[in-house]
Amino acid sequence: MNNLRTPRLTALSAALLMISLAAAQGTTPITLTDATGKSVTVMDPSRILTMGGAVTETVFALGLGQNVIATDNASFYPATVNKLPKTGSVYRQISAEGVLALKPTLIITTTEAGPPAAIEQLRAAGVPLLLVPAESTPEGAKAKISLIGKALGLDSKAASLNAGIDRDIAKAETLFRTMKSRPKVAFLYVQDAKTVLLSGGGTSADAVIKLAGGVNAMTGAQGYKPVTSEALVAAAPDVIVLPERGLGMLGGLPGLMKVPGVAQTPAAKTGRIIAMDDLFLLGFGPRTGKAVQEFTLRLHPELKK
Repeated sequence: MNNLRTPRLTALSAALLMISLAAAQGTTPITLTDATGKSVTVMDPSRILTMGGAVTETVFALGLGQNVIATDNASFYPATVNKLPKTGSVYRQISAEGVLALKPTLIITTTEAGPPAAIEQLRAAGVPLLLVPAESTPEGAKAKISLIGKALGLDSKAASLNAGIDRDIAKAETLFRTMKSRPKVAFLYVQDAKTVLLSGGGTSADAVIKLAGGVNAMTGAQGYKPVTSEALVAAAPDVIVLPERGLGMLGGLPGLMKVPGVAQTPAAKTGRIIAMDDLFLLGFGPRTGKAVQEFTLRLHPELKK
């Protein structure tokens, strides 16, 4: 029976300790509801551990990057985060023990983080854990920024970042609406040199293609599917898009042409290949508006003329 009570007592003790620290530092605890409906009280944001590329970017964009003590493997912007300790993969592979060993006073990640047992273990430890939305839409990006801003007492700064996203996306929409053409786009997600996936409907790639005035050539499929020569040739994309890192994994353009079906597409025959940083393009964080603008210009090169 005593063993069953220990986690609760530990969590309560940790919470009381943080309240004492907050009082000693003259900070006011902030209580809010996270994306899962859980109540979270942030008492000391001096040691923030972020997991998720867009989450990390957001904390830095809000001006509290100096408080980030560690990030996950998906966080590599801004460049300074590459000097911080890494907790591994945030997607279904969190090690609660490894995270807690870094002694964070606040953990911020997304609803995609897991496994669930690790999330519950972090909550039981008493360290404030804020789960934010992971939706790959401008609205999801803004909700993420707003929630993190509220947790850090930086609501006005978060509102300013969101206003910038709205302005940039509106500019991109104004640009592509002047074009009559809607190029068919195939987005290839490269996991490694031997694993290439096609991005169908419901993916972050699908969302950004639409925002830039394109048409996903693979809308007949949902999610990410292994690339096949038949599917790619039948889709006949006008443009092929892939992450810069993925293109490097394949060995550059010569390697890309060896992927089944690529060389037979209109995109390959006309040289319409676009490689972009995947966190910038697909992260749906503070740079979402700028990413959509840049992608729109690259998808419709005639706009630059």
